[in-house]
Amino acid sequence: MKRILVILILSLLTSSNLFAAELNNQNQFNKWLLENGHSQYLKDGGAKVDICATFKKNSDAWLNEECGNYPKGKMITRNNLKIKLANKAFSSTNITYHANPNRDTLIYYLWKYSYRDRSSHLKEFKSTNNSYDFKFNLIEDKFVKKQMKTKGILSYLYYQDGEVLIDELSPKERLGEFLNNETKFYSMSMGKSVTSYLVGHAICEGYIDGVDARVNDWPIIKDSLYHDQKLINFLNMNTGDQKYIDEFKDGTSKLGAYEDRDIETTMRLHFRNKNTKKSKERYNYNGFVTQLILNYMKFKIGEDYDKFYSKVFNDKIKIKNSIRYGYTSYKEQFGNGHPNIMATRFDYLRLSKAIMDDYQNDTCVGKYLKEIYKRRIPKGSKETEEPFFNRTKSYGGQFHMDFPGLKDKIIFGMGGYGGNMILIDVENSRILVVNSLHYNNKQFKYNHKKLLHDPFKKGK
Repeated sequence: MKRILVILILSLLTSSNLFAAELNNQNQFNKWLLENGHSQYLKDGGAKVDICATFKKNSDAWLNEECGNYPKGKMITRNNLKIKLANKAFSSTNITYHANPNRDTLIYYLWKYSYRDRSSHLKEFKSTNNSYDFKFNLIEDKFVKKQMKTKGILSYLYYQDGEVLIDELSPKERLGEFLNNETKFYSMSMGKSVTSYLVGHAICEGYIDGVDARVNDWPIIKDSLYHDQKLINFLNMNTGDQKYIDEFKDGTSKLGAYEDRDIETTMRLHFRNKNTKKSKERYNYNGFVTQLILNYMKFKIGEDYDKFYSKVFNDKIKIKNSIRYGYTSYKEQFGNGHPNIMATRFDYLRLSKAIMDDYQNDTCVGKYLKEIYKRRIPKGSKETEEPFFNRTKSYGGQFHMDFPGLKDKIIFGMGGYGGNMILIDVENSRILVVNSLHYNNKQFKYNHKKLLHDPFKKGK
């Protein structure tokens, strides 16, 4: 009975804290609406009310809002949107896969993904204003326009033979009034492919011996199943860790909140002295392996990492706007790097073009790209667990490969949560960049065949 009471009290406290956290998010959201000229979405045009007056004095919510520090009241603005959170948890981070949110809810999550303060886990990397400028020869694609009116697609860019042919943002009446070419789009999984591209440069700069180098010189992963495996196993996500992490099965993993920790902490909690053993090598898509790759690369590069990063993004890719890259709140020497990334839609295109150029010009990095394509592995039964937009036959070097209906094309795919997708036809000079807020198999399922695959069959 006592145990049940303790659980109930903790549950109530957690719910109260989640409520306060979400209330704080909405306060910031309302402030953003006001400061960016969207007062039509605020009650009474943005008039302030005393939020502390809505709580019982000394309640958890009242204390979390620090109402005791506001004897005259804590004045905030309120919105008039009908926001429906993805689930019953007040501070839900992402839109759940099966949700069918209304437009008001999409506006809120667009702010959460693209505009809220992420300085606690994303660092800003500034450009040097030496950007690559694209040529445009725009055509109209009525089907693309039609899909963007009802789906979660925010931006659609199609590049072919040196020119941007399609350049579409979400219609103003959908989400376009909140978007421009400086908007940074957040991706959790396209950063995996970006990490691989960085690895190619690290190999070519001599920091890492090659894709067959054994990862046996990194003390953090000693006494774990990952120790002494070849780098190519990490790149292909076939390290034999499926006994300990299965993100498709339950949406999380047996490692718990590994994405919020450094590598040292995850190793200590789940691997070191736990007698973990490598299982049969097979494709097992997960985020932890990419965290290992990124932090191993940073370990090998050492103090030169910032210069290395600038050399890739400024000198090679020639980004126009700043980008943001991930880290956890833990210490850097313990492996706190995270592959999450934020970039503008055209900087995603610049990145894709750099990958294509390397492949075509057979540079050292181009040879790396050809090697990981050659060493790709079949996804097997795991293929059917992936969403349709990202469902390919094989995986190589943190890229999705062998797209359905495009078997005769060498295409490097970068996929991400919410329907984000980049396809690069490295032989035929075609690139597609889709930035999307939400995707599911119901209302928000976009036509992946017509939008993603058809442009690469014969071009535009």
